[in-house]
Amino acid sequence: MAKPKLVILTGAGMSAESGISTFRDSGGLWEQYRVEDVATIEGYERNPELVINFYNERRRQLPTVKPCRGHELLAELERDYDVTIVTQNVDDLHERAGSTNIVHLHGELMKATSTLRPNDPSQIVTLAPDRMDIHMGDKAADGSQLRPFIVWFGEAVPNIERAAELAMQADIFVVIGTSLNVYPAAGLVQFVSHDAPIYLIDPKPVQWQTTHPHTVIQKGASEGVAELIELLKQQ
Repeated sequence: MAKPKLVILTGAGMSAESGISTFRDSGGLWEQYRVEDVATIEGYERNPELVINFYNERRRQLPTVKPCRGHELLAELERDYDVTIVTQNVDDLHERAGSTNIVHLHGELMKATSTLRPNDPSQIVTLAPDRMDIHMGDKAADGSQLRPFIVWFGEAVPNIERAAELAMQADIFVVIGTSLNVYPAAGLVQFVSHDAPIYLIDPKPVQWQTTHPHTVIQKGASEGVAELIELLKQQ
């Protein structure tokens, strides 16, 4: 018998428990940097060195953090469900926790790519743990400057169509640690079948006006996923 398809959309709140700074919360990264300067293609064209160094700093943080219990519990769900994680996060914590089927919507911090053809698979390289930094003058295979493999504001989201297809196929859809304010990712809930239950896990109230059957678990990622597992057992 086929396992039920469980699709999970994760946002910054998923990684916050691991100690990774979020952008929107008080004390978050937006207070230290202007979004226009470090998370847009225009900012990169104006000052590529600033942007490259910003992501170098974020990449150096990765070895100092580890997956939270919520990450680990999501990986354990693969025993009973056909799990796909669609994440807005650019860290590698889902991978390190043991999840095996992950779709990164906004890129991956541990990868670099071509400035000219950022979404061309032949240009994307994985950075080694002992050589994490990108430097000005580092070249992609096509000869252009290597840039972070990050989808910036205003850029197309290459994996959004795949994510929408996954949402349509979901028997159960879960949203963890995202405000449902950042599009196109926030629009994925609109693709979920009306017959598929949706669970929203976030310690803060999520403003979502919908007639779709859904359950709100107002807790952080680890406590929330633990409660989700108990609810799924009762189905």
